[in-house]
Amino acid sequence: MENVVGILGLSTRSVSTVEVDGRPARRALLSRSFPTDRIDLWDALTDPERIPRWFLPISGDLRPGGSYQFEGNAGGTVEECEPPRRFRVTWVFGEGPPTWVTVTLEPEGDGTRLDLEHVGHVPDELWSQFGPSATGLGWDMALHGLATHLQTGAAGDPATAAAWMASPAGIAFLRGSALAWQQADVAAGTQQDEAAARVRRTIAVYTGQADPPPA
Repeated sequence: MENVVGILGLSTRSVSTVEVDGRPARRALLSRSFPTDRIDLWDALTDPERIPRWFLPISGDLRPGGSYQFEGNAGGTVEECEPPRRFRVTWVFGEGPPTWVTVTLEPEGDGTRLDLEHVGHVPDELWSQFGPSATGLGWDMALHGLATHLQTGAAGDPATAAAWMASPAGIAFLRGSALAWQQADVAAGTQQDEAAARVRRTIAVYTGQADPPPA
């Protein structure tokens, strides 16, 4: 089984509230360094032929003002693009409201640090129910897939990825990610018991298995 703690420990996470369009918005920030140069990492993140190797098939026009759609997932528009450092897109899942994802790449030692910021006007009832782990788990899985692709060069397979998520290793990864986001939630001021309840609900949605409540 993979070293879940070691893998998840390669990333840092923070949660905060910011103002967007004059309204408070929830902000989740996920950062991780990768042992490759900025040009290669930018290519992996923006080349439509390469993105499906670690995430999902994508269609559309990946230029400022263009729209995109991930197969079976979110879509949106490209709002900003500054190769090879930064891009910003809207992120719309289903009929939900638009949120914003900003990715910034900075050289760090012999590699490159990726900062992924996801900001949105999350309804209070939804935030109270799930907190940051609802989207945080998805981004942790995406960066894990990216790291595997950069290390091996192999292309991911959706069926294999789905099987892994249902495996003991995949479930352990999801639970570990949720607990890491719980810590970020508490650091942002949420009470421990409330943050833990949010994580249990999120784990149940992702895995179909509810973690037992704390003793």
